[in-house]
Amino acid sequence: MTTGQSTAPVRDEASVAARPVRPIRRRRTAVVVALAAGTAALFVLTLATGSHRVPVAEVVRILFGGSDTDPRWVVIVQEVRLPRALTAAAVGAALAVAGVQMQTLFRNALADPFSLGVSSGASMGVAAVVVGTGGVAGSFTGDLAGLGRVGVVLAASIGAGFVLALVLLLSRWVRSAVTLLVIGVMIGSAATAVVSVMLVYARPERAQQFVMWGLGSFSATTWPDLAVMLPVIGVGLLAALLTAKRLNALLLGEDYARTMGLNVRRSRDLALFGTSLLAGAATAFCGPIAFLGLAVPHLTRVALGTSDHRVLIPASMLAGAFLALACALLSQPPGTDSVLPLNAITSLFGAPVVITFLIRSRRGVQGVAS
Repeated sequence: MTTGQSTAPVRDEASVAARPVRPIRRRRTAVVVALAAGTAALFVLTLATGSHRVPVAEVVRILFGGSDTDPRWVVIVQEVRLPRALTAAAVGAALAVAGVQMQTLFRNALADPFSLGVSSGASMGVAAVVVGTGGVAGSFTGDLAGLGRVGVVLAASIGAGFVLALVLLLSRWVRSAVTLLVIGVMIGSAATAVVSVMLVYARPERAQQFVMWGLGSFSATTWPDLAVMLPVIGVGLLAALLTAKRLNALLLGEDYARTMGLNVRRSRDLALFGTSLLAGAATAFCGPIAFLGLAVPHLTRVALGTSDHRVLIPASMLAGAFLALACALLSQPPGTDSVLPLNAITSLFGAPVVITFLIRSRRGVQGVAS
């Protein structure tokens, strides 16, 4: 009798401890499903809206190979809007995942490809190609530019990797997250200054093209461009998925990760490689895009209630694609031929998110101090 009385509370405690797990999993599943559905809906809406509206039913029919459609709609959807939508979704996912990796690598909540100068490094690589095609630079950039888009992506990835490796190297001697962020901003400013000097030696029409490219756009890519961009981003995303468990270990600190048998240097190099590919490809094709890599990881963490990279990275891909498609829609108002600078849209969205995060973090610190 005594045994029965003693085991009943233990069984109740076990059941109570297990109860919160299912609601959390259901919440995360619901968030992921909602993101997937919202991304698919925005993708179709991006194809349907623009200077000329295409009925959603016709868009779906075109996507699935229907033949009973207006040839003009087929050209608009397949040749103009579909590359733009694919670019927005891929670049949004790439920048979001790059932001997740950088925030974990640097243990800095404000790290992203833009704030730490990685996008500026990619811009520096692209500027080297621009100057090289102008006949002023050496044979290396001239030959690189002869590769077309592949050369531009390669140059952007090299520039992004150089800046990221430099910041990562300096992080070994800097313990303060704020100091590291300031160093990243300074390196980004130096890279921007190098770009400005390079443009002095470029042909005026190419310099003007570079300035327009720097405003950001999802509309400049074509199908041959996507044949280069999508595989590069795919490799970067695959590298991020492969490092999910390693990034989880790094969340607890490098010393603890080493005690778990993790090769920290190899893990950081792999994450560095993936981030360079993602930031380099996104910047090469769409220009340096701000705030997506910074804001999306925080929104995803809040929505999922976890920092587990096995969940966070796939969800960030969906969230990044969703928000990039939303920005693509806002950058080209329906029924007009005007196109707004993409960075203006992302900044208007991202700035309130960052401000809110900083205020919440400050309140948390004050709450602990009190």
